[in-house]
Amino acid sequence: MEEQVVGAFRISDREFNQLSKLIYDLFGIVLTEKKKTLVIGRLQSELKKKGLKSFHDYYEHILEDKTGQSLLTLIDKISTNHTFFFREADHFEFFKEEALSQITSILRSRNEKELRIWCAGCSSGEEPYTLKMLLNEYFSNDNGWSVKLLSTDISSTALEKAITGIYKNENIQNIPKPLLNKYFKKYDDQNWIVKEELKKNMFFKRLNLMQNDYPFNKKFHIIFCRNVMIYFDSETRTDLVNRFARFMIPDGFLFIGHSETIGRNNNNFLYLKPALYRKKA
Repeated sequence: MEEQVVGAFRISDREFNQLSKLIYDLFGIVLTEKKKTLVIGRLQSELKKKGLKSFHDYYEHILEDKTGQSLLTLIDKISTNHTFFFREADHFEFFKEEALSQITSILRSRNEKELRIWCAGCSSGEEPYTLKMLLNEYFSNDNGWSVKLLSTDISSTALEKAITGIYKNENIQNIPKPLLNKYFKKYDDQNWIVKEELKKNMFFKRLNLMQNDYPFNKKFHIIFCRNVMIYFDSETRTDLVNRFARFMIPDGFLFIGHSETIGRNNNNFLYLKPALYRKKA
């Protein structure tokens, strides 16, 4: 039996398999053997804080914690939340120039003026705030629209940062200056903060994408779920995409990460171009 050692802590194959199975079963995230060092590095502070001597003890502690807080902390520590404004910029160009005009045209033909967008796996907020800036600009001369942007993530820590909306100077470099000055203000020498105007009609909620059903009353016109499925195996990705299809209108757009694919023969979505699909009518 191999053990991986980082600092004062070590994890055996059995302990790693216990934790990785728990994480997969509840959250769909696949942790391969190569992630042993990452697991120790991210969780050793929890073992120290709780006075636990082994990862088996930590596993038992999670199972015994009826509040569920230890489980939330586990997924906060394990889930990666690396993102930035205007990441994979071609998506936002298509969103602004093509997706919005096509969806609003469909809605106008039905005498509807409510647009619903879901940012699934929103991390610390850079993606939904990028979308909201583009939405505000697009609808700046048409006040008759109701535009709602739901942003969800499994990490409570990431959501807290998103709701607060404070970002370091280096994190806002990709935001065009006119948009930065319009929707952000200096918080201090090192940080900028999102203006309240940008937060209007934005909703942040914690959601585990692995649950069988979602608490939504209406379907979405556009879903962004980018760089989330890279942590899932093929079966989990397929199940998730099928759930997205249930909560999306026909002809709605699905954006995924450029390193991800759902296949060109999916029963629910038409392939448009890499990382971009449209719900079949």
